[in-house]
Amino acid sequence: MQDTTPLFSYRKYWPHKFGPVPFLPMSRAEMDELGWDSCDVVLITGDAYVDHPSFGMAVIGRVLEAQGFRVGIIAQPDWSGPEDFRRLGRPNLYFGITGGNMDSMVNRYTSERRLRSDDAYTPNGEGGKRPDRAVLVYSQRCREAYKDVPLVIGGIEASLRRIAHYDYWSDKVRRSVLLDSKADILLYGNAERAVVELTHRLAAGEAMAQIQDLRGSVVPHQGLGAGWLEIDASSLADLPAPRGERDRLHEALRLPSFEQVRDKPELYAHTSRLLHLESNPGNARTLLQRHGQRDIRINPPPIPLTTPELDGVFELPYQRRPHPAYGEARIPAYEMIRFSINIMRGCFGGCSFCSITEHEGRIIQNRSEDSIIREIETLRDSVPGFTGQVSDLGGPTANMWRLRCKDPKIEASCRRLSCVYPQICPNMGTDQMPLVRLYRRARALPGIKKIAIASGLRYDLAVETPEYVRELVTHHVGGYLKIAPEHTEAEPLQLMMKPGIGSYERFKRLFDKYSQQAGKEQYLIPYFIAAHPGTRDEDMLNLALWLKRNNFKPNQVQAFLPTPMALASAMYHSGRNPLRKLHPGDAAISVPKGGRQRRLHKAFLRYHDPENWPLLREALKAMGRADLIGNGKRHLVPSFQPAGTGGGRGQRPANGRWPSAASRQPANSRQPPAASLQPKKVSRAKPSKGGKGER
Repeated sequence: MQDTTPLFSYRKYWPHKFGPVPFLPMSRAEMDELGWDSCDVVLITGDAYVDHPSFGMAVIGRVLEAQGFRVGIIAQPDWSGPEDFRRLGRPNLYFGITGGNMDSMVNRYTSERRLRSDDAYTPNGEGGKRPDRAVLVYSQRCREAYKDVPLVIGGIEASLRRIAHYDYWSDKVRRSVLLDSKADILLYGNAERAVVELTHRLAAGEAMAQIQDLRGSVVPHQGLGAGWLEIDASSLADLPAPRGERDRLHEALRLPSFEQVRDKPELYAHTSRLLHLESNPGNARTLLQRHGQRDIRINPPPIPLTTPELDGVFELPYQRRPHPAYGEARIPAYEMIRFSINIMRGCFGGCSFCSITEHEGRIIQNRSEDSIIREIETLRDSVPGFTGQVSDLGGPTANMWRLRCKDPKIEASCRRLSCVYPQICPNMGTDQMPLVRLYRRARALPGIKKIAIASGLRYDLAVETPEYVRELVTHHVGGYLKIAPEHTEAEPLQLMMKPGIGSYERFKRLFDKYSQQAGKEQYLIPYFIAAHPGTRDEDMLNLALWLKRNNFKPNQVQAFLPTPMALASAMYHSGRNPLRKLHPGDAAISVPKGGRQRRLHKAFLRYHDPENWPLLREALKAMGRADLIGNGKRHLVPSFQPAGTGGGRGQRPANGRWPSAASRQPANSRQPPAASLQPKKVSRAKPSKGGKGER
């Protein structure tokens, strides 16, 4: 990897003499109180302003403040005109624009494209306080407010749209958001390193158009300099592997153009594969993509933050609460993370449907144990309402803290899409005892009564350190532990890049064993995805039968949502498998797209709901599995229909008796009650911890 300037080693910009502020100002009155005549940077966000390290704009604002810059925030502006975007005056350097901690389209619409009525990142959960495609709308209004002020876009929404991408909501391939927003530069990923370098270079007088080489950025391409080699990657032909380190840094892959990926689904899948193969900061090459008469340049990902740098980011002077302008209003996303601690970033799981790796990268960025303990003490001593219960000690995953490749040279040269699929890489360290020691030290702090682990657990890693599972189950599970096997069948799991159901069974045995040893009645709550690419009706039937055998009755279920840039979204759009080398004439994969088939796949997960029985009976007959219709234990759905359900008047069961409520509960005491099985809800998704992506 290239050497890079340490994050907090830059010479501070002159306004540092003002010192840190209680809250970044959101009004001219606040600026006047601080003695500011202007802001150097004005940040625009689709979220309410919560000064907490789980909210991306607070992190970026505080990082820039630590460099000496005066930063203001305009949160959830009125986008009906440019007036609200002038609230803090003309910024000296640029507008920084984000849709918020969640993609605005994921935030506003369900997986069935229905408009949500609420928004967890808005005071009192009120919906409608951000526009569709917020980055585009906010950019347009900033241009109207101050035409010649540079625009810097970033955050999850821009990050996942940095190249030509499939857009589920319009069902078409759209251009890079850099061009559609008419921004000057796009910063992808968590972006602290990129935004600090960019801001210092602009403050020193460098022109925005001349900044072409910034890692973690996408820019309108001005041409390659001397010594660069452009490699044509616009077809399905084999590509040469990267050359030596010096040469690789001056290689650029030309991707298929926007017009090509728009018109040829196989080239869209090919482009998605290339993008993900060029995502390791240690060996990634520059990418070029033409849109009409213009090129965009996607520079390699940023160098991950070191532990001291990440500690520095999380130990900036956050107030850890919403801006006082919101008064007593409740912000649901803040309430969810109010008493949680983030210990790391990144994920090397590489699940094809997930945005975490695409946004934060595969290399885990760790905080130090001492820094984490200090934050717990700060939480205990200064956050109103704290009762001794830490709601989470985790991050994108609960148990990847301090896990990394055993050899830095191998890590820098690796081009695998996952470190744990199809099996855990032998070069990946899996010892989770450092995390066990962190848990024990945190529990021993005075005033700490309970530490819950609410972040997603990678259970195939957990079983590699049985003592970790024992520690987790004995001290950090509050009755239920949510994990995500996602499916039971081989083909969907392969395309998800998830381990087989056998990994879940191994973890469950340890979970049950240690729960029993601890004298606790605790349950696993597994999550599953309906209608993922590669899933046939038969796969969902087999999953439903597995759920029935194991007495699971999910209350609500999650259907696959194609987010921009995900590998699974490329599968959904193209019908091809970008997890392997693509060739002309490759067989298509099964993609559940139609509304009826997606409803059917969700219905299989809720096989116990009478509203779904007519659809399931019809499907079972068409599949030649009418033997599963009946009123016995071996049947999946009954032959009768209760009155008032399923869109009909209903009928009585053959024996004249309705099943009792008790008979619909799990018989196995080691399983949770059916009513407790709650899935992940995008509308109530856990807030991004410093830029976490949504699934």
